[in-house]
Amino acid sequence: MYEGVVQDLIDELGRLPGVGPKSAQRIAFYILQTESYDPTRLAEVLTTVRDKVRFCEICGNVSEQPTCSICRDPRRDQSLICVVEEAKDVVAIERTREFRGLYHVLGGAISPIQGIGPDQLRIRQLMTRLSDATVREIIIATNPNVEGEATAAYLSRMLQAMELRVTRLASGLPVGGDLEYADEVTLGRAFEGRRLVG
Repeated sequence: MYEGVVQDLIDELGRLPGVGPKSAQRIAFYILQTESYDPTRLAEVLTTVRDKVRFCEICGNVSEQPTCSICRDPRRDQSLICVVEEAKDVVAIERTREFRGLYHVLGGAISPIQGIGPDQLRIRQLMTRLSDATVREIIIATNPNVEGEATAAYLSRMLQAMELRVTRLASGLPVGGDLEYADEVTLGRAFEGRRLVG
């Protein structure tokens, strides 16, 4: 559509997840038209991230050191592990300030359609972490979709043999949502997860 490097820039931006062709074009023209914008800073940060950021050796979270700040924090509850799909899920849970345990990032969810089985996830590393009997509870916090549910079911079966408390995050109606717009699965979960009032 455009010539040379402009199209190359749009194409590269469009390869990023969540950035469609229109968004890529909009970002590219922002970079081109905004004189005060310095693209060298973006290039430096991208290069630095690629060089310095790794995944925590213990939990799989992003870190600039061999272990992440959460795993290094002695104030965290060592007997509690929350299992999530991606590192961005750790950030979402940390924002709530409700969880004070440790995490385990699987690196995705079981998805036969995409060719992702249990062996492609960090399940073996989780089982290794559980071998020293320090952990008393595992909270499965995978996404409430088909892949997340399959992953949760698989983990539940694996962990059943161990003497651990295995829990799953509750799911149901969002705050501010209307019943008429809720799908059957969400509404069903809301009924299953109901609790006593008062």
